[in-house]
Amino acid sequence: MKLRNNPAISSLLMVSPLAAILLIFLVLPIVLIVIVSFWRATEFSIVPAFEFDNYEFLFGSSVTYTVFFNTFKYALITWACTLLIGFTVAYYLAFHIRTLTWQIALFLLCTIPFWTSNIIRMISWIPFLGRKGIANSTLMSWGAIDVPIEWLLFSDFAVILAFVHLYTLFMVVPIFNTMMRIDKSLIEAARDAGANGAQILWNVIIPLTKPGIMIGTIFVVTLVMGDFITVRFMSGSQSANVGRLISNDIALLQYPSASATAIVLLLTVLITIGTLLRFVDIRKEL
Repeated sequence: MKLRNNPAISSLLMVSPLAAILLIFLVLPIVLIVIVSFWRATEFSIVPAFEFDNYEFLFGSSVTYTVFFNTFKYALITWACTLLIGFTVAYYLAFHIRTLTWQIALFLLCTIPFWTSNIIRMISWIPFLGRKGIANSTLMSWGAIDVPIEWLLFSDFAVILAFVHLYTLFMVVPIFNTMMRIDKSLIEAARDAGANGAQILWNVIIPLTKPGIMIGTIFVVTLVMGDFITVRFMSGSQSANVGRLISNDIALLQYPSASATAIVLLLTVLITIGTLLRFVDIRKEL
């Protein structure tokens, strides 16, 4: 009975199941990946050892820097596009739709495409963007082009388009959630003080929406940096990111090399998230 009445023991017992789950399914796998990253792989076996050969090869190869540059390029461009689209959609739903019923209905309408598999939604762009796809056929029938546009498919454009399609909702949801919490009287006060629409947007709405923007940014950036299937299919295997580099190593049974690359990617993502969190305190939003 004394243990149950002790607040510290009670709190520990309540937290222990979640702590055990995180320890087994998050911390322990990461620790194992770190350990394997120092092992040595031969043509026929993996030798447990403590060597820095995998990291030396990783940082000594120019391919690594090219792949990381592509990864950051995809993440940055996708973030900018999803932020523009997500902020616009969330702003329209929060401030131009007056009734809560219509806000919920239109928000659910935005989520309908995301009820299907990511791979299906990504592959659906291939017949649309192909050399003889819907886009090229339509443009040629209108007389806008004489020959099909080659870079619509199997290019960086196709990769980024697919990323934007797949991950825009992860930007819309937190921004919309934050905007719905904004006190409408603040906007009315700013309007009564003589502020125009642009001034209200820049000085009132955007500052109050920063937590939602930051949460959406973290979602989009981390998802893009870890995605490799989209890059593989939409680039026609002509481009690569860090996720695909890890996938290729695993396919070749080079688990130590894949583990080293995964650890570097994990640290890069954590540093990126840590840097973003310094600009805003999202704990108020959570």
